[in-house]
Amino acid sequence: MIKGTFFCIDAHTCGNPVRLVTSGHPILSGSSMGEKRVNFINEFDWIRKALMFEPRGHDMMSGAFLYPPCSENADVSILFIETSGCLPMCGHGTIGTLTAGLEAGLIKPKVAGRLIVDVPAGQLQVEYQQTAAKVDWVKIYNIASYLAHENIQIDVPELGSITLDIAYGGNFYAIIEPQLNYPGLQDWSPDKILKFSPLIREIAGKVVECIHPLDAKVNGLSHVMWTGAPQQPNSSAANAVFYGDKAIDRSPCGTGTSARMAQLYAKGLLKQGEPFVHESIIGSQFVGKIESVTEIAGITAIMPSIQGWARVTGHNQIIVDDEDPYAFGFQVV
Repeated sequence: MIKGTFFCIDAHTCGNPVRLVTSGHPILSGSSMGEKRVNFINEFDWIRKALMFEPRGHDMMSGAFLYPPCSENADVSILFIETSGCLPMCGHGTIGTLTAGLEAGLIKPKVAGRLIVDVPAGQLQVEYQQTAAKVDWVKIYNIASYLAHENIQIDVPELGSITLDIAYGGNFYAIIEPQLNYPGLQDWSPDKILKFSPLIREIAGKVVECIHPLDAKVNGLSHVMWTGAPQQPNSSAANAVFYGDKAIDRSPCGTGTSARMAQLYAKGLLKQGEPFVHESIIGSQFVGKIESVTEIAGITAIMPSIQGWARVTGHNQIIVDDEDPYAFGFQVV
């Protein structure tokens, strides 16, 4: 029996995949995208697994659904799905989803060049530039981001002592700077990132709590960011973000860039209004900026922006047949 048929627009944001699902949307309960996200996780997570994991997806796959706006002032809502779960926020996913949705005519902005978007983590202001049918770039004004924990020391098997910070930019990130047992991203292979990231995430997640002070539904250390020297001469910094079970973000990572800027601001290493060109493991770039400074429950936070681009790669019809023994996806870890 056919469990579901899903039409999709496949794209990538600066190298990282985005699958915009354009049909087969489950009806979700809740008045906010945060509540709808919880309903999706509890009732419809089979859709995420079927569309993101093998054999229809892969370890780096990321996707989204467009929904009607939850707020009166919004143009559209986004529900994020990927191999690591149904995230509160995804920067590269927002850029790719809005690019594909605008180019396909699925999003009708109230004001050309601007969007207000409801996501599980809150509400985003967005600017974009479109030339004829193509969206040239998308700029996200992300939710408030902050340094949650500083100078956390953990012992990692086969690696030794590691010191890290944990910052929030829509998801919680363990941020690892070059140090005695980690020479920097430029001297590490992807194999090492994939080997040690799950251990660091698990150990650090037990040492400190990662819970958003205003929304307990947003919790848990989900991402690990390794930093180092950039490849491009105009990049401010480089990173490789680990997520899921064995995925490395090919884009510079939008929520990760927000978390990184929040960490650097808290340490006095990045100023408000100063451009921050963040480079990915493949050399692609996002341009970030601290637009303003605010507070979350008494914690100093920044209001960041991230600008990047995406390209549509194709259109896809996916069938999920529950007589298929691999209907709901698998991973080879």
